[in-house]
This record gives sequence, C-alpha cells and structure tokens, in this order.
Amino acid sequence: MPRMRTEEKPKSPFNPKTFLSKADGGKTITEYKGRQIVFSQSDPADSIFYIQKGKIKLTVVSTQGKEAVVAILGDGGFFGEGCLAGQQVRMATAIAMSECTIVRLDKTAAIRALHDEPAFSEFFLSYVLSRNIRIEEDLVDQLFNSSEKRLARVLLLLANYGKESKPEPVIAKISQETLAEIIGTTRSRVSFFMNRFRKLSFIHYNGGLHVNSSLLNVVLHDSGH
Repeated sequence: MPRMRTEEKPKSPFNPKTFLSKADGGKTITEYKGRQIVFSQSDPADSIFYIQKGKIKLTVVSTQGKEAVVAILGDGGFFGEGCLAGQQVRMATAIAMSECTIVRLDKTAAIRALHDEPAFSEFFLSYVLSRNIRIEEDLVDQLFNSSEKRLARVLLLLANYGKESKPEPVIAKISQETLAEIIGTTRSRVSFFMNRFRKLSFIHYNGGLHVNSSLLNVVLHDSGH
C-alpha cells in the first residue's frame, strides 16, 4: 500500500505582538491613558517601545521653546529605538493620544531578542527601513507641497490608506492644533482646508473623523497653497 505523504504546514507569519508579550526578562507591559507621557525629551534613552494598541505622538521642543509634532505612530509601531544606535537621551517626547497598551523592552533585552530571534530581527529591520522611507517622504512633502496637500497626505496616512488593513477612522479627538503642528501651518489654515474637504465630501464626521479615498485627488493634483 502506498505510503501517504503528509503536507508540511506553511509557517505562520511572524507575530511581534505575541513574541514581545512572551519575551523573557527586561520587559514590561503598561496601559496608558490619553495625554499620558511615556517618556520626555532629554530622559535617558535605555529602552525601546512597541505599540500593541493605540496611537502615540512624538513631539520635539526647540531651544527657543517651539514645539513640533514629528510623528504619529499606531498599532504595531516601534519608538525609542534610537538607544540601539547609541542615543544617550530621548530626542522627543512620546505622548499617548488615546488609551494605549505599550510593551517596554530594555536595551539589553532588545539587543538579545534581535540577536537570538532572526524573525524578530527581520521584522524590526523592515519596520525601521519603512519608517526611514516615510521620513524622507515627509521631508519632500514639507519642501515641495502646499499646506493643503500636506494635510491631505497626513489624513490619509492616519487612516491607513495604502496599507493592507482596511481604512479606519482617524483619531476622534485629534485636534486641529496637532494637525497644524504636523504639517507646519496655522490652525486657521487647517480649519479652512478641513471645511473645504468636508464640503467636497472628501471627509465626514460620524463618531470620529472618516477619510474617503477621494481625498487622494488633493494629493495627486495641484489644488492650492
């Protein structure tokens, strides 16, 4: 009788949330409320963080006291990774924008995980490279695009357009001041553009701010300053 051949099960994709929740030693999982600070600019840089749930805002204050939002990160995002490249103090302040579940992995534990777990190392490297590309795109956006285009792009990014997951509502309580800080303009200009987007049905409000794919028209075409 011929021997039955068993098919090999395909390897399941690497799940960082599962891996980090089980990582041994040097790890803590903390719940944060909206507006709660995870770490502040100039704090010692001694750990990395992984967002299991929620959104984090990274802000920087200049020596002249001017504040700017440099990033908004959501589920699956890492931050504080500069310590792995020799950063001694935090270059930004990390603030929870909503209720968050954050995994903190101290520097030694993070290095050990990257060394011992190739799948985690590959995932982390892919994330860092993608983030680097995003930073370059942000710089080009700031240099060459109008305030209206920059706002449209930020809203699309916050709603996860272009990712495999389905578009989601933008944070219900994200303020126009925060959006103005991200794109480098005034709150009044943001208010003007948001009203325009709403009238053109690019966005709508229903228990939060929802972004329609038609907003891509603003990014793809020259539509104002």
